[in-house]
Amino acid sequence: MKIPQLKKKPEIKTCHNSTWEDNYSWIHQKDILDVLKDSEKLNPEVKKYLEDENSYTDHNLLDTKNIQKKLFDEIKGRIKLDDESLPFRDFNYEYWTKTTAEGNYSIKLRKKIGSDSVEEIWNGDEEKQKLNVEYFGVGDIEVSFNDKYLGYSLDTKGSEYYTIHIRDINTKELVTEIIEETSGGITFSLDDKFIFYSKLDENHRPRKIYRHKLGTKTKDDQLIFEEKSEAFTVSIGLSSDEKYFFITTSDHNTSEQYYFSVNEKEPRPKLIKKRKRGELYSVNSWNGKFYNHTNENAEDFKIDVTENLENPNWKIFIASKEEVLIGGLTFLKDWIIRSETSNALDKLFVKNIKTGIEEELIFSNEIVYVPGISLVQRNKDTNEIYLGYSSPKTQSRVYLYNLLTKEKKLVKEQVIPSGHNSDDYIVERVECKSHDGRLVPLTITRHKNTKLNGSANLLLYGYGSYGSSMSPSFSAAKLSLINRDIIWVTSHIRGGMEKGMKWWKEGKLLKKKNTFEDYIASAKYLIKNKYTSKNKIIGMGGSAGGLLMGVVANQAPELFLGIIMAVPFVDSLTTNLDHSLPLTVGEFDEFGNAKSNKDHFDYIYSYAPYNNIKKMDYPHIFITTSLSDNRVLFDEPTKFTAKLRDYKTDNNLLLLKTEMNAGHGGKSGRDGAIEEIALDYAFALKITKKI
Repeated sequence: MKIPQLKKKPEIKTCHNSTWEDNYSWIHQKDILDVLKDSEKLNPEVKKYLEDENSYTDHNLLDTKNIQKKLFDEIKGRIKLDDESLPFRDFNYEYWTKTTAEGNYSIKLRKKIGSDSVEEIWNGDEEKQKLNVEYFGVGDIEVSFNDKYLGYSLDTKGSEYYTIHIRDINTKELVTEIIEETSGGITFSLDDKFIFYSKLDENHRPRKIYRHKLGTKTKDDQLIFEEKSEAFTVSIGLSSDEKYFFITTSDHNTSEQYYFSVNEKEPRPKLIKKRKRGELYSVNSWNGKFYNHTNENAEDFKIDVTENLENPNWKIFIASKEEVLIGGLTFLKDWIIRSETSNALDKLFVKNIKTGIEEELIFSNEIVYVPGISLVQRNKDTNEIYLGYSSPKTQSRVYLYNLLTKEKKLVKEQVIPSGHNSDDYIVERVECKSHDGRLVPLTITRHKNTKLNGSANLLLYGYGSYGSSMSPSFSAAKLSLINRDIIWVTSHIRGGMEKGMKWWKEGKLLKKKNTFEDYIASAKYLIKNKYTSKNKIIGMGGSAGGLLMGVVANQAPELFLGIIMAVPFVDSLTTNLDHSLPLTVGEFDEFGNAKSNKDHFDYIYSYAPYNNIKKMDYPHIFITTSLSDNRVLFDEPTKFTAKLRDYKTDNNLLLLKTEMNAGHGGKSGRDGAIEEIALDYAFALKITKKI
């Protein structure tokens, strides 16, 4: 089949006295945010090219149709399709969700405490059918405090413009006007007369908080907070003791908070502490005290406490530790639970408020696992919590745990219908030395029968941006590769916070290249230690992890058999220079501001994947994107693919797949998500000749 060709329309670009040619910049439409909402506005020539690329991809993956179906059935076969969550006890009802074998979306259920009569208050599949849409994204589902109203927000394009609906649970009738173009979050007032929500501006940034009175026109909604900086976005939430609303405005590195009492008839948010560049803080209230989770004079965070916010006298409650990330607090009447992260491992601690004694909650003898807690009920006068964990080889288990007696009872275990024996798998945690001597944690999961003599293929997953840590939790889907002798490795590279805030700082701005060097060092370590060999590694990453994939494909193609990029941030210089795009301004502290700062420009230009494509051999590459993605525009992978076709000197596969009705997270629904995983894995099996 003929290889698709995108027409060249050369444009000379200049910035900071640098000049470069971009043959494909013409595909970016000035009304791109309108295109995200309505694909009919897409340039027909571009649409035709995307369709041609899809046909080319389908043609080249035709021999994987059977393995795609097999993978889909395998992955779905590991999911208990008819399943129910554990209940959460409110004051009058117990609430929980369930899924069915036939459905793709969750069902929300409740029953009155003391009653056996179960009531269905939300059915995602029925709602989707009513709307007759292909894409169905649920932003938020909330029940009012009086248990009378259901609030839900929907995105039917994938563009993350959410419409809020509030309806009476009994009558199922809407009780107020729908609210369009919101960020999706719904916060009810305690008297259930109002909701608070954030509105998206013309650049898809939530910078205003409104209060809407139920039953009134949206044009009369009250603006209670507006953020003036285009770099900051806002959100609103209720304190743990349900006495205050907190408004948080922040970018990735700086935050500022305001608060007002839940009883205020006319909310007038009061500033807690003025923003200071690089300083993050988050205040919560509990039992007459205010707790501040902050990195002020504490790089890896600490928690301070004060009696009031009018004239605060902050004192240390949890001190900071070097390269140990101090997490936030969960409150019960007699207990405070918190988390710590160090060396890509999480820990949980519980403090007895009466005695002041704190101890670690240890409930697994595995080296690598992910612990977690959730509350059993809204009433905090309890000693019981849900305590759970999973590991790369052990499916999720949840216990009902009594903090006082230390008794635990297994109440839910993730069922793998097709069967799973954790003893068949080996999990290792090793460290590899990066280019500057820093030790990078690697989580390695393999089948016990996979030989460590360099003969195995290996999938190396990475992300490394925004301080997002990669959690080594259980994934039933990954077993489809691991069971076929493909070792799965997650590299906890800099740019995340697996080793504290410093780990993030060393992987952003003018140190961003450490992210890429850490990943390349990981690949070389795995080759040297016989986990795999050169030209047997498949790189995988999405979004900012796609930036990582683009860079390593340019810098170290010889190490890789193939690269899988999902919604990849590969035209990072162009995006950084365009301040009208939704995320650009808010990410100056992550990647830099190339337009205003020549050092930032030169640095980004030196690694931006699109700008650094070379005449050389590349690995097999599979790229996926979505037409309605507002976080990483489809422009980026489209241009990257077209330019790579011009330059690469090999005959390896280069495939671009565009979802024409999806957003940044890909297809909606359970089956849609499994189909996308099966397609990625089928590509991996094709190039490793394991079909």
